[in-house]
Amino acid sequence: MKHGKKYVEAAKLVDRSQYYEANEAIALVKKTATAKFDETIELHLKTGCDGRHAEQQIRGAVVLPNGTGKTVKVLVFAKGPKLDEAQAAGADYVGGEELIPKIQNDGWLDFDVVVATPDMMGVVGRLGKVLGPKGLMSNPKAGTVTMDVTKAVNDIKAGKIEYRLDKSNIIHVPVGRASFTEEQLQENFNALMDAILKAKPAVLKGQYIKSATLASTMGPGVRMSVAKY
Repeated sequence: MKHGKKYVEAAKLVDRSQYYEANEAIALVKKTATAKFDETIELHLKTGCDGRHAEQQIRGAVVLPNGTGKTVKVLVFAKGPKLDEAQAAGADYVGGEELIPKIQNDGWLDFDVVVATPDMMGVVGRLGKVLGPKGLMSNPKAGTVTMDVTKAVNDIKAGKIEYRLDKSNIIHVPVGRASFTEEQLQENFNALMDAILKAKPAVLKGQYIKSATLASTMGPGVRMSVAKY
């Protein structure tokens, strides 16, 4: 893969043979984020889990202390008083059954997170083929299937993110933006790692976190030391 001049220059700052501590990796990734836009800084964790086994699946959510730096649009499926509650909490879109054709037939997907009250899961379930592949399906483990729509919307707006294993048993999560201070990124990183370490499957034998890489959207990956994990 051919990289641009900026990437090549940035890559020279990273020692590929070294495993950096979190604070060093954060400083380096900030330095190598040279794009004209505010790049997202992402953490990629390769785990020793085998996601084909249900008991080794990892899925959860955590509120980042300093948010994600991104404005998140929330859609809430609810009915009755819960519709008003969702609106009052600041949900961008609220509704029920009438939204199904809009999403299914018109391809409307102008939202980032879907929250649903449990009594609406029969309706939301019909959108599984559309929302599932895009990672938008509501899920109790992620706190997006709940009667407490106020808390759900507030948490998401405050910077709640979901983490889960992909098909290669890797977790990809945003830590923040290149414009964040090193302290803000470190606080977000610590909160993320605490949550992910607590989510370690009890049945897992051997190493849990096999490797960790931090990178900005357009920058080179920085390998991190995972000895303490």
